[in-house]
Amino acid sequence: MSDEHRETGTGWPQPAGPGRPGGPAGEPDPRPDAPDPDELSPLSPSGRPEPDAAPSADPEEAPATEPAGRASDGGSAVAGPWRRWSSAAVMIGVLLGLLGFTLAVQLKTTSTDSSLTAARQEDLVRILYDLEAREIRLRQDIAALEESQRQLRSGEQGRQAALEEATRRADELGILAGTLPARGPGLAVRFQAGAAKPISASRVLDAVQELRGAGAEAMQISGGDRATVRIVASTYFTNGENGSLIVDGRRLTGPFTITVIGDPATMRTALSIPGGVVASVAGDGGNVIVEEREVAEVSALHVPRTLEHSRPVA
Repeated sequence: MSDEHRETGTGWPQPAGPGRPGGPAGEPDPRPDAPDPDELSPLSPSGRPEPDAAPSADPEEAPATEPAGRASDGGSAVAGPWRRWSSAAVMIGVLLGLLGFTLAVQLKTTSTDSSLTAARQEDLVRILYDLEAREIRLRQDIAALEESQRQLRSGEQGRQAALEEATRRADELGILAGTLPARGPGLAVRFQAGAAKPISASRVLDAVQELRGAGAEAMQISGGDRATVRIVASTYFTNGENGSLIVDGRRLTGPFTITVIGDPATMRTALSIPGGVVASVAGDGGNVIVEEREVAEVSALHVPRTLEHSRPVA
């Protein structure tokens, strides 16, 4: 085997080919039929040498055996492209991973309701109509509940006002009927009999009538023995023994005092008119003492009797 065969490393002479004319670095080949440098395959042995595949300066230092020469040439020819393809594959894998992550996030964000996304237009219109109808029904229910609340409040206020009015009316009727005690401004009218003639039941009844005509609201009569009787519409007066009075079946001894609640000035004027109670008692030899009181108390109560024949008219 000649030295030429050892230098090629293949055991066979290197085929001769057209050589590229020398020239300044970086200038294109001046031949008209020269191939484009960019079209040369990087895997072609005639291509540009790799930086790592620089030729040995001394031919004697090349490997002497054939397998070693093959391994050296093959490794230098494949190592460069494999490194380039590995970097591109890594970059493509990273881009594909980012693209998959972006698609997953977008699908998770936009597909919150897969049923609505996949629904037809007719289904969406029906769902919208159902929602609007439900909203209308709910608004109607709210309005009905608010109206019921207003009626309940007004009814409660009306019942409360009616209850207060009924209570007030019951108090008034209780005072007039003598079943409730009363307090207010009024008079204390005291009858003193003369030596010749006692105070008769007719004089006391006249005083009661004049006081009622002057606006008396509540009255009671008491005797010298502190017995007291409430004067109501059904109260009657009769003469008793030894100048006493029978009032509603109860005996009272003199002197007699009528406590009345009403306008003091009006009632005093009614008692003092000419020919009235004061003048009549004075003509019988007696005396009537009228005292105004800022607070007159009528505490005696009348026990109503059970009605047997009367019934209220509706």
